[in-house]
Amino acid sequence: MSGALAGYDAPRAPLALGRPAALAGALWNLEAAALFCYFTRDLTAGALRYYLTIFGLGPLWFIPDILAAACLAAFIGRHVIREGSAVALLTVLYTAFSLGIGLIVLGNVAAMASAFKMILPVFVGFCFCDRALGDYRRLLASIHAMFYVATFGVILSSLQEMPWVGFKYEAFGAVREAGRLWWAGDEGVRLSGLAADSTMAGFFVLITFGLAAPRRSTLWCLAAAPLAIYALVLTTSKTSLAVLVVYLAALLVVRALPREARFPVLRRLGLGSFLAIFIPAILVIVCSGIDLEGINPILFSMQDRINNSWQLPFVYMLRMAPTGYLIGCGLGCFNYPQELFAPKLANYNVPVDNFYLGTYLMFGVPSLIFVACAVRSLARSRDGYRYTLAFLLNLFTITVLSYGPASALLALGVVFSDVFSRKPHPLTDERGPPGPDAAEPARGAS
Repeated sequence: MSGALAGYDAPRAPLALGRPAALAGALWNLEAAALFCYFTRDLTAGALRYYLTIFGLGPLWFIPDILAAACLAAFIGRHVIREGSAVALLTVLYTAFSLGIGLIVLGNVAAMASAFKMILPVFVGFCFCDRALGDYRRLLASIHAMFYVATFGVILSSLQEMPWVGFKYEAFGAVREAGRLWWAGDEGVRLSGLAADSTMAGFFVLITFGLAAPRRSTLWCLAAAPLAIYALVLTTSKTSLAVLVVYLAALLVVRALPREARFPVLRRLGLGSFLAIFIPAILVIVCSGIDLEGINPILFSMQDRINNSWQLPFVYMLRMAPTGYLIGCGLGCFNYPQELFAPKLANYNVPVDNFYLGTYLMFGVPSLIFVACAVRSLARSRDGYRYTLAFLLNLFTITVLSYGPASALLALGVVFSDVFSRKPHPLTDERGPPGPDAAEPARGAS
């Protein structure tokens, strides 16, 4: 396993990027524990909610949210108070401002509480600022184990109906359904495995494979990929399946390169993936009004996104909050807090199937500035895992909002986290992404 990391990160001395000395010896620090809890909860959401409710342990469901609130406090303490980061201060203040705008637009305290809970995971990701994911060895090992749980959970659900399918529960006064079976045209049943829906089941097969692969040999990747692909076919999650195939092809190509060329190529792939932000606009311009379903029924969902999901929010924004084009319509609008807790806006509910579009609608122009600064800061990173996450998530979020469940938003927070750094990240002595001839990674936090 140790050999699989060759050239994945730029070389560095232990804690060379100024990470606190305590991090090197910690088994789990706060953000690692929060990430682990969120991933575990979302991966097993259908089963976990069902059994916690049956055994009267429902409050345990909110452990990740409590840890996320602690991460928010830690983020403010580290980056706003101690380091005096202007970007961190503005981020916290604008999030609070957007929360207030959301309360005005949605007109419901429950919606505001749901929106606050929705945004907390991104601050868990932000707490990974100045921390190299490769140093969290035990955390990465647990994510590797989650890959098997995710894939076998989906496969098991294809053999028998899980007891939590159709189970309804109440959250913030709204009734939701866990373990739903989704029909996708003529594709049959969309299986959710242990998760609460098929999209999240597919996401966890994708993201756990993507984070496990750098620590594994090429032989393991080639052996595990068919298992992942089969599970994704069962979920009928076309987005996750397409991204996994592209990621696997890129991984094999990069590993075939000379060692010194790997990290620069990985960096270009990660940064280049941000061009996917423009794909919805291009598709709307080129394909709007075209009967894609008539060409192939499998394109129905893409046709719906082009004609509705990526256009209607701009029409509705004019009626809901005209100033939203500049400052956003508030945290929770055009998202599940609006759908669940703002009945007065029911006529304006539309699924916004794109992360960057959904973020712009809630936060307005400042979100565009934040993303531009985040890309610039990522370009100075020496952490190969960040580029891998950027590549995976920028492709995945083309057609997925990724604000709920929380794990995708958390992972995006990790990608953007170095925007708050006040330390230099020189691009010197880069090494490439994973290869079978690697050296043992630097020891660090779990």
